[in-house]
Amino acid sequence: MRSGNLNFAALSTAALLLVGCGKHSQQTTPPAPSVSVVQPVEREVVEWDEFIGRLESPETVEIKARVSGYLAKIHFKEGKEVKKGDLLFTIDPRPYRADYDRAEAEHQRAESQADLAKNDAERAKRLIATKAISEEDFDTKTRSYTSALAALKAAFAAMESAKLNLEFTEVRSPIHGRTSRAIVTEGNLISGGVSGAGATLLTTVVSQDPLYCYVDVDERSILKYIQLRREGKRESALDKPIPTEMALADEAGYPHKGFTDFVDNKIDSATGTLRCRGVFPNPERALGPGFFARMRIPGSGKYSALLIPDRALSADQAQKFVYVVNAEKKVEFRPVKIGPMIDGLRVVKEGLKAGEQIIVEGLIRVRPGIVVDAKLPEAK
Repeated sequence: MRSGNLNFAALSTAALLLVGCGKHSQQTTPPAPSVSVVQPVEREVVEWDEFIGRLESPETVEIKARVSGYLAKIHFKEGKEVKKGDLLFTIDPRPYRADYDRAEAEHQRAESQADLAKNDAERAKRLIATKAISEEDFDTKTRSYTSALAALKAAFAAMESAKLNLEFTEVRSPIHGRTSRAIVTEGNLISGGVSGAGATLLTTVVSQDPLYCYVDVDERSILKYIQLRREGKRESALDKPIPTEMALADEAGYPHKGFTDFVDNKIDSATGTLRCRGVFPNPERALGPGFFARMRIPGSGKYSALLIPDRALSADQAQKFVYVVNAEKKVEFRPVKIGPMIDGLRVVKEGLKAGEQIIVEGLIRVRPGIVVDAKLPEAK
């Protein structure tokens, strides 16, 4: 009886050992790690070169007085926009109106004398034909008429000068733009001058739409653009305006679209750069002269490229690489040559093919050669 019990216990123990071994063997085969993969996006791209510049107004005018006098009236609101021809300042016009009236009267007197001299000269011409007057009298009448015409011309010029001075008492804006503050207040005596030397500065006006962005392009980039132009891969700003994009310091991306319209004629020997200008519309007045800006211009011609999320990239010292899931669901180590970021994706110039699956999540759980459970993102 005891022997039977022993046999039963031994069989039970062996059975338990076999079950335990079976469970242990099942636990030693872990499931394939789950990873998220994406396929490269294939499309035509253009590489952009970015430069730092400053916005400037195409037109900046210092408003100065052309005639001297007391400032009688300020007609504009400081810091507001004005149109071309709007009245900004009035200088006391009374002395200049009196000068104009005097010059106009002198012109009328000279005109009357010229008419009288003309009649005398015509009469003398008829009389000399009949020998009724001497040659000396005829010459005197003729020269008197010529002198009267010269006096009339001088009087007309004096009248026009006085008229201009009277008009200059009304200082008007020569451009559309935004005014600065009024530097001189009403009641002050100001100095004028047609040449601008010594004339009193009254305010400034700067145009607002469009605005210029000036950047300095380095010599290496210039040589690259020349080579691309020679190969026919990129248009040159020397031939036609090229697309340009710009952003202020606090803006993401490049929301402002414009074009280049000017490239300087020589490289600055002190800095090794070439001045370039972009033109940007500013209808909403979101931009202003003096702001720093980031401007970018096409740095290549259009070419077909593969783009992947930047998070898929890993680095081994200077070598960039990605993990690719092949047709056998195994992980491959793939060195790649990368390009710039475009629209949030990284350009891959070499090392990938269209349609391949690139691991973007779960990178720490993979190594080359293992089998993985690759999942594409669900379509939204």
